[in-house]
Amino acid sequence: MIRTLVGSQVLGGVGMACGIAVGALLAEDLSGTEALAGVGTTAQVLGTALITIPVARATAARGRRVGLRLGLTLAFVGAAVVLVAAVLRSFPLFVVGMFLFGGGTTANNQTRYAAADLAVPARRGRDLSIVVWATTIGSVAGPNLVGPGKAVAQAVGVPELSGVFVFSLAGFVLAWFVVDRLLRPDPLLTARVLDAQARRVDGEQQRDALVAGSGGDDVTSGSVADATQHGAPNHDGSMRRGLTVVRANPRALQGILVMALGHLVMVSVMVMTPIHMKHGHAELEVIGFVISMHIMGMFALSPLVGMAVDRWGGQVVATTGGAVLAVAAVLASRSHAGWSGLLLVALFLLGVGWSCTLVSGSTLLTSAVSTDERPATQGFADVLMGLAGAGGGVAAGVVVGSAGYGMLALGSAVVGVVILVIGAPRGPRRSGDAEASPA
Repeated sequence: MIRTLVGSQVLGGVGMACGIAVGALLAEDLSGTEALAGVGTTAQVLGTALITIPVARATAARGRRVGLRLGLTLAFVGAAVVLVAAVLRSFPLFVVGMFLFGGGTTANNQTRYAAADLAVPARRGRDLSIVVWATTIGSVAGPNLVGPGKAVAQAVGVPELSGVFVFSLAGFVLAWFVVDRLLRPDPLLTARVLDAQARRVDGEQQRDALVAGSGGDDVTSGSVADATQHGAPNHDGSMRRGLTVVRANPRALQGILVMALGHLVMVSVMVMTPIHMKHGHAELEVIGFVISMHIMGMFALSPLVGMAVDRWGGQVVATTGGAVLAVAAVLASRSHAGWSGLLLVALFLLGVGWSCTLVSGSTLLTSAVSTDERPATQGFADVLMGLAGAGGGVAAGVVVGSAGYGMLALGSAVVGVVILVIGAPRGPRRSGDAEASPA
């Protein structure tokens, strides 16, 4: 099952990263103004957040496979709409396409949770991080397809910047088929069956205890039902249900805030970096290389991050992530426009810090809630994370336009410090932060 999830992540990562590499540049080209350069990527991030809502509902009702297919289908449609928008020179249509394109990131995000559904609690961080790591291959390759995308654009008769979206189309289609044909049995549905069996055994043990304590008197079925009522399944995948669960669970809330703020920092700096480099007359291929190294930082080290979570706990890794994000943002603030080694290091560290917050936050959240509550709470988490990223993307364009890239990066460093405070360990640590719920 992990191999199947890895395969879909590789293919989906190609589609996702292609859009990240040229989204801001294509938005500027179609709108005719730098002020709207971040709108395309922001629409993608917002789409990622809002598409999570129907995907979470579909997952809760019918399993991981159905939810992942929905996200990938919308991403494919979005990539096709972007190509049409580029040909028609329509900026509004481009924004719509990028919004739907966000479904690819939704599917990639939800895939990490699928890896945790059947994971042994002590290795939950590792299994989740392996699937996150798989995105490295496709995501690093994606931005470097910008050059070949020019040739593809000439071959199919579309504008130069949009050629890379042809690779996105192919990646999403192949990922859809991998999920549809190979993700069997469905991990979430299987986890539910296993949990139901565990509840039944627990109920029988409680019944035997009640019978023994009654001295042989009749024990009604209602008594057993009362004893096991806490284990009743709940397949509500709504955001309202997710909010209700999170409000009553401090550890789940901590995990969500770590993920959301980490995503805010990463998107804010990343989305405006291509524009910052263009100001210094960096070539398109160089911009693609820097973004690919940033994405490598996001995913390549995630297995080590996952093992660190299992070894030292999600809270320790979360604070580390906040510190790394703060350092990365400060370095970015000191880089000059265009190409520089300092900017390359800053963007790589930005990715590493994001990886720490994503893996640690995801593990904290998953370990804090039961299997039946996961689709709703995980969906709520990804919606909030996406909205934070979208807000960061919008604010980034405004800040850069008025105060410059350096001030944007310094502001992001402050948020990194906030993550460090929020993620700080509170109370005794459970092994791997992964034993709070049945898996």
